[in-house]
Amino acid sequence: MTINEPRPEFSWFRRISSQFISDKDFDKLEKTSVKLIFKKGETILKQGGLPTHVVYLEKGIVKFNYENESSKNLILTIVSAPKILGGANLFYKDNNLFSFIAVEDCEVILIDAKVLEEVLVENSRFAMMMFQVASEMFKKSVMNFISLAHKQKEGRIADIILYLAAEVYNDTSFHLSLTRKEIAEFAGCSTENVIMTLSKWQTEKIISVDGKIVAINDIDKLKHISKIG
Repeated sequence: MTINEPRPEFSWFRRISSQFISDKDFDKLEKTSVKLIFKKGETILKQGGLPTHVVYLEKGIVKFNYENESSKNLILTIVSAPKILGGANLFYKDNNLFSFIAVEDCEVILIDAKVLEEVLVENSRFAMMMFQVASEMFKKSVMNFISLAHKQKEGRIADIILYLAAEVYNDTSFHLSLTRKEIAEFAGCSTENVIMTLSKWQTEKIISVDGKIVAINDIDKLKHISKIG
């Protein structure tokens, strides 16, 4: 983790917030925030830690990681910038339920949760917007759990490839930042299952895999696999 010297710009966050709060209130958030750079694999917020900050992800990709009592990791969801992360901490006052971990090098702005809460109290429409942001993050996690509960491994892996293309990389051809192990933790299966499934789909020309480059060749077929589970 390194500190980036220039003042945070909050360009995306400022744009969506300007509909609900004054420049004075936003300046208060900006002045009490710190901009940091996290390298791939570094933990931005740790599971079990105190919820002292809300994270504005300015650049990069982050995974929501949950470690159970047996030290087994489960990826709840993956998001790309720009995003507000940890908004649930404003409404859930216990320790962090999961960790935010950089999937690739990330630029983030840590927003002081107490200062943000003060602004929320004075601006009900802004509070509602932040609540919706927090809810959206949990919705993505819930949808993944539904997939885990009701689908076989191929259906789950298909869901993940489709999700990454539509929600993270915004393209049907992308440089995959995740390892096969991370895909397995996201899909709730073994790394071997992921490797075998991707290889099978490549043979069937549903996808192409060239090192870290993944391309969806037959999205309708992939959606069918997702649908039948």
